[in-house]
Amino acid sequence: MMSRRPCAECASRSAGVRCDVSDKSEQSGPELARAAVEAALAKHRAQPRRKSALDSQPRRRGYTGPGPDPRDPQPFGAVLDRLIKQRGWSQPTREARIFGEWAKVVGDDIAAHSRPLKLEDGELTIEAESTAWSTQLRMLATRLLAQIAREVGHNVVKRLHIQGPSTPSWSNGPRRIRGRGPRDTYG
Repeated sequence: MMSRRPCAECASRSAGVRCDVSDKSEQSGPELARAAVEAALAKHRAQPRRKSALDSQPRRRGYTGPGPDPRDPQPFGAVLDRLIKQRGWSQPTREARIFGEWAKVVGDDIAAHSRPLKLEDGELTIEAESTAWSTQLRMLATRLLAQIAREVGHNVVKRLHIQGPSTPSWSNGPRRIRGRGPRDTYG
């Protein structure tokens, strides 16, 4: 049985056009491989090219020159800011800044005597180191809110809940069972 396949000359000249001449002498080895590669390349060249995301910007060839270019190395902060905006992480990032940069947000003096505990639904819980400091922080609450809004962003913290130093609590978690608790602990 004679097969109809493109000869090496037809495959290199035109894409996908089969030769009507039957090749009685079977090609073997390197000639067959070369003919298959040339036919595949011709078929690939004939297909329309798909556009990728990188094709939206005009591509310059060679050296970039003195002006800015999207291929230039970017500062890490700029790349991180762009990623935060694209993924919608701006609100969680602002909330995390309160805990990570507490001294910068409220000042060194207040940060030395207090620490943020939790932020839920716009209410920031702050623990002071003494009852005197908790009273002072309650008096400075409006100023602290304005300072937090200036450093972190508006509507991140809406209310402050300031509490004094915590005493040891024998109840763990939001739910507890009534009872006498530990009895002979300090005996």
